[in-house]
Amino acid sequence: MTDNSPLGGETKPPLRLGTRRSKLAMAQSGMVADAVREVTGRAVELVEITTYGDISREHLAQIGGTGVFVATLREALLSGEVDFAVHSLKDLPTTQPEGLVLAAVPEREDPRDALVARDGLSFEELPPGARIGTGSPRRMAQLNAYARSHGLEIETVAIRGNVDTRIGFVRSGELDAVVLAAAGLSRLGRTDEVTGFLPVDTVLPAPGQGALAIECAESSTDLAAALAELDDPYTRVAVTAERALLNALEAGCSAPVGALADLLADGQVVNELRLRGVVGSTDGTSLVQLSITGPVPTSHDDAAALGRELATEMLAKGAAGLMGERAL
Repeated sequence: MTDNSPLGGETKPPLRLGTRRSKLAMAQSGMVADAVREVTGRAVELVEITTYGDISREHLAQIGGTGVFVATLREALLSGEVDFAVHSLKDLPTTQPEGLVLAAVPEREDPRDALVARDGLSFEELPPGARIGTGSPRRMAQLNAYARSHGLEIETVAIRGNVDTRIGFVRSGELDAVVLAAAGLSRLGRTDEVTGFLPVDTVLPAPGQGALAIECAESSTDLAAALAELDDPYTRVAVTAERALLNALEAGCSAPVGALADLLADGQVVNELRLRGVVGSTDGTSLVQLSITGPVPTSHDDAAALGRELATEMLAKGAAGLMGERAL
């Protein structure tokens, strides 16, 4: 007897997972594909899709930043070319498009930024005038602010490219160090190249950094329900608060905004969620850095409300004037 259910049955074709072509995207999507095979009992094949962000050589702030790595994947979902897609959550615009649903946010990896420097140097050990490469205005703002406040002399250099390209700038001697997301290096099996992890008290990560987003068509209700088994409730609450802050600031994913939500415990009892946010000028001369603490949210709306509340406080302190990009 043929099984005609949307997910089950040996006669059903593989589920098609849309992914960017980069090594990191393929590694992330491969991890999700394995998990989806486990929960659905269905074969999964990766469909490689090239996005505008992959082919453009301009810096992200110049091409808009927001959504440049996800728009083509979303078009493939809406057209039925793929069944679901995997994104780095920090690349995802904060407004959910009509017809698509964020089906799962799996457990988050390490959200910190990591330094890969020549000669195994830590950030504090870099020589005066050290050139540090990053494609992120957020990192530039916080690194420069930290250096200024601690009497360090550095030069931040805007770069683009995949992990190999960026680390290659250090290997060739063109740069003294580069800053990359720790989660990406972990998923690629390259944490042995890290010479130092940047504490979140020094550099707050991008909203959603370290988390993945699994998206599918809203009409694919059975698939969405199956994918929801991969959702991590705490990660979902945390990134919802972070992304609500980003949305309320009307900032895009390449604006100089950092945010991180984490649980606070009183003894053995986890009873509060702390949300920290920062906006800064890329030269590090001006920062607006605030935090807010509230009860652990029990719903998406509660988490989002915490993010909006912190955004209101940051805007009152002048955050709007420090953001070079406004969300489209």
